[in-house]
Amino acid sequence: MRSVALSPQYRTDAIAAMAAEPVDILVIGGGVVGAGAALDAATRGMSVALVEARDFASGTSSRSSKLIHGGLRYLEMLDFRLVAEALGERGLLIDKLAPHLVKPVPFLYPLTRRGWERFYAGAGVALYDSMAMLSGRARGVPRHSHLTRHGARKRMPALRKDALVGAIQYYDGQVDDARHTMFLARTAAAYGAHVASRTRVVDLLREGDRVVGARIVDLESGEEHDVRAKQVVNATGVWTDETQGLAGERGQFHVRASKGIHLVVPRDRIRGESGLILRTETSVLFVIPWGRHWIVGTTDTDWALSKDHPAASAKDIDYLLERVNKVLVEPLTHADVEGVYAGLRPLLAGESDATSKLSREHAVSTGVKGLVVIAGGKYTTYRVMAKDAIDAAVDAMAVQLDRKVPPSCTEDVPLLGADGYEALWNQRTTLAADHDLGVGRIEHLLNRYGSLALEVLDLIRERPDLGRALTGADDYLRAEVVYGVTHEGARHLDDIIARRTRISIETFDRGTEVAREVAELMGAELDWSDAQREREVDHYLKRVDAERESQTMPDDETADAARMGAPDVVPVASR
Repeated sequence: MRSVALSPQYRTDAIAAMAAEPVDILVIGGGVVGAGAALDAATRGMSVALVEARDFASGTSSRSSKLIHGGLRYLEMLDFRLVAEALGERGLLIDKLAPHLVKPVPFLYPLTRRGWERFYAGAGVALYDSMAMLSGRARGVPRHSHLTRHGARKRMPALRKDALVGAIQYYDGQVDDARHTMFLARTAAAYGAHVASRTRVVDLLREGDRVVGARIVDLESGEEHDVRAKQVVNATGVWTDETQGLAGERGQFHVRASKGIHLVVPRDRIRGESGLILRTETSVLFVIPWGRHWIVGTTDTDWALSKDHPAASAKDIDYLLERVNKVLVEPLTHADVEGVYAGLRPLLAGESDATSKLSREHAVSTGVKGLVVIAGGKYTTYRVMAKDAIDAAVDAMAVQLDRKVPPSCTEDVPLLGADGYEALWNQRTTLAADHDLGVGRIEHLLNRYGSLALEVLDLIRERPDLGRALTGADDYLRAEVVYGVTHEGARHLDDIIARRTRISIETFDRGTEVAREVAELMGAELDWSDAQREREVDHYLKRVDAERESQTMPDDETADAARMGAPDVVPVASR
């Protein structure tokens, strides 16, 4: 499959194309489900448009626990169908669809009681592994093993001796969620979808009782366009109710936002090589390896405030630190926290009898003619959700089509960067020598871009200055900023620092030190004036200040008020 660059010119052309000719499917929402739906529809041979009001994955899909997993805890709830479905998807992603982006990651489950707990937990993990094998999709990850206390602490010296009597090690999958979602959108574009970020839907077009498209505003230019479609798919996650409201009718189900926060701490603050899964009073707590860092999370609390910028409060942070410190030899403190991020889960709050509920976790509605609504679910099962949404859209528009639409084939469609990844991984020493880079740097690029890393290396060959690391964020090369603009659809400083890279959570300064250098590199590609560059930097610095302040606030209300002190960057057209 040929690579398609989501360049500034591509975006302009995509918006013009979707406005010029009606499409079969218009997808609203550039998160993982929306991008997955666009890919599903495009690979069935339909004409597709995908619009996103902000950046791809700027909401829930960049703020998850970064796990591709079956949900071990769902076994206790006897939700075997959901677990089996998710484990099948995990195997597909690791082995076939995105091996460059999704990797196995080990976890220790500490045992705190002798005898029955090892039998009980061991039976659950054994069932988990067996269900993965029986899914028939792919191998995925290694099988679990039982460990003594000594064996567990050898793998994780950070664990207090009195925190466990033994452990079980098992595996799940890990992903950089924002990059994976962007790759979905980019792969959809490679199959012919018109894809545009920073393009907000302000109304749904109606003919009688039928939705026939949407009015969009290009937030970069201020121009309005009508995009007509045979079917519109609402895949806006926690914004589902608001988008549904544009149809002028009450939805068949409602989405409740649940906030989950995560802490990012340096790798040397928790000694060990394996992740942890710990029981709490209400749920589970993960400690997840993340490059040179650990991710600690998560919480689960109702959220009824700003959906654009959910805020973590001091109470949230204290909760996580208190729970994880119960098992650590060297407790974490607030000073150890490099980054904090908060995301919202779209949970189904209620359904009517007419709703077609396709699993315990997500639902599809076709209650308004011309409009399909997909909501709920979990990141791991995005492909199934996307398939279900497009199946519903195809069924609803059967009379409008003069051809038969084939079934979904996305379980056999690798994302861009997957083909050739393993061969390049085997050649990484040669690549490093050819490009005068360290082997570790080549590995980092391959695990972020797959075989498309060659395009990044081509940039460096043309402009050797791009082969230098960013000052203050040396995990990333200057070339990655330029590539993020020219190939990955980045439009603003946030897009690069928070999503194309993870500098915003992986450095103690939260990306403020690198902001000006990134703005210079982006500005050269986007033709920013000096004033525009200053506005971008000023916005980013204010965003970080507001987030830091919110994280000192005692509760959600005060944290939200502090975070809202830094509004979104003002588009060029609105200045």
